[in-house]
Amino acid sequence: MQTEYAERYRIMGLKIAYYRKKAGYTQEVLAEKIGKSVNFLAQVEGVSTTRGVSLETLFKIADVLGIPPSKLLEED
Repeated sequence: MQTEYAERYRIMGLKIAYYRKKAGYTQEVLAEKIGKSVNFLAQVEGVSTTRGVSLETLFKIADVLGIPPSKLLEED
């Protein structure tokens, strides 16, 4: 995917991975809880890929991880 927001997607993926690990979930568990494949989640979290997510998926991820969706979008 070519996008001018590639760096933001990368940071969001890293944050998803961080909060997932903090919650004690594997990629397999989180993927199942949000109704997505492990491959999809690996692409979102991967630092060498640019994979966006819908707002619906972002909200599901945040709900499962018990954090506000904004935590995944903030630029530190």
